[in-house]
Amino acid sequence: MTMDRSAASGTATAEPVDEEEGYKRGLNPRTVQMIAIGGAIGTGLFWGAGGAIEQAGPALILCYLVAGVAIFVIMRALGELLTYRPVSGSFAEYAHEFLGRFAGFVTGWTYWAVWVSTCMAEITVAGKYVNYWFAVPQWATALVVLAVLFIANLISVKVFGEGEFWFSAIKIFAIMAMIVIGIGVLVIGFGHAPHPSVTNLWSQGGVFPNGPWQALLALQIVVFAYVGVELVGVTAGEAREPRKTLRKAINTLPLRIGLFYVGALVIIMSVLSWTSFHSGASPFVEVFAQVGIPGAAGLINFVLLTAALSSCNSGIYSTGRMLRSLAQHGEAPRGLGALSSRQVPYAGIIASAAAMVIGVIVNLISPDKAFAYITSVSTIGIIVVWGVILVCHMVYRARVRRGELPASDYRLPAAPVSTVAALAFLGLVVVLLFFTDSGRTAIVVGVVWTVLVCAGYPLVNALVKRRDPVNA
Repeated sequence: MTMDRSAASGTATAEPVDEEEGYKRGLNPRTVQMIAIGGAIGTGLFWGAGGAIEQAGPALILCYLVAGVAIFVIMRALGELLTYRPVSGSFAEYAHEFLGRFAGFVTGWTYWAVWVSTCMAEITVAGKYVNYWFAVPQWATALVVLAVLFIANLISVKVFGEGEFWFSAIKIFAIMAMIVIGIGVLVIGFGHAPHPSVTNLWSQGGVFPNGPWQALLALQIVVFAYVGVELVGVTAGEAREPRKTLRKAINTLPLRIGLFYVGALVIIMSVLSWTSFHSGASPFVEVFAQVGIPGAAGLINFVLLTAALSSCNSGIYSTGRMLRSLAQHGEAPRGLGALSSRQVPYAGIIASAAAMVIGVIVNLISPDKAFAYITSVSTIGIIVVWGVILVCHMVYRARVRRGELPASDYRLPAAPVSTVAALAFLGLVVVLLFFTDSGRTAIVVGVVWTVLVCAGYPLVNALVKRRDPVNA
């Protein structure tokens, strides 16, 4: 990706040049807002929350609150960078600018791997949701879902944006409906839920029924649930009025976390005791099934399927853009930077979708454990990417203080203290990974991935020097 040199040197902030980027700004403000909301609502909440509630009990609400604060700091740090210089593939771009070529290489490829594995998780649970109605092999559903969304992303960014708008609208409506119905159950008492009451949040063994340690260990699932909030940064190159639009999207994040995560979990564990929820079943479906509203469980299952499709749709979008950014930096095969006549990075999308087929194979080999394996990979990768965003922000602020770069008018509050605190939180999550089976899997995968990218970097550099010795 071509960088505006005046921005890099600090003489001015500049919009990415569309002719150089090659992208069409086909994402209007309402679409970007919905992408921001939809990115924060996915399988981690709808499906993964069942196992997390079983493990942590009502303390899971506190886990989401604490993690939500850290996520908001990360997003405000990203927002400050985006208003300084909004670029597509922003995570790798800022790593290049503030931390060097190697950091950009690692960040770009890691974020690509995060969304490839996240999409694998989404098509995994899509198969589980379809099994609610039909006895279809999980791998078959996964393959069909991947194929349909792959084709949609190839058509145009506008088709992607409109699809994501309606996917997100359905998810938002469903959560709002569940909250309203749940309040009705608690206040009026309709339905067949046994003993619905807010006292369920503390009467069944207290807020920490399995102890504080189990609540801490649930942070791995919580972190995965937040994967996608940073997606607005990838839309910068295709959003209209990116500085204004992205700022508004980030400012609404606390409301989204408070309502869609904390609010939903409070209602769920008030309508039914936390002991009613288990790994392998969506707590949303369980609530509506036991409330006794005819057809509601099936309807919610459809919504959850929509959520999985939405997240996978976003993943295909982001991985295609990230591969193009890497290709333009000479850190991926040059052909992956190609755009179609519709200004879509088709080569990157094709390569990413091909990698996602691994998820279909995992579902074929081990359908019961596929979700746990795949989410552990996403968790370690997103921690790296979020950490890079925070470190880039610290370097940017330091350069602003030295007068080397222009200051953004959208500043992260309480920095650098808030930045360091968020980094410490991410470090805590990494330490906690060592204490669970899925977490140790993530660590092993992280080590293997680190070896691969470290080995790949000098090879790529050698290829770039051979291809373009002047600009290498």
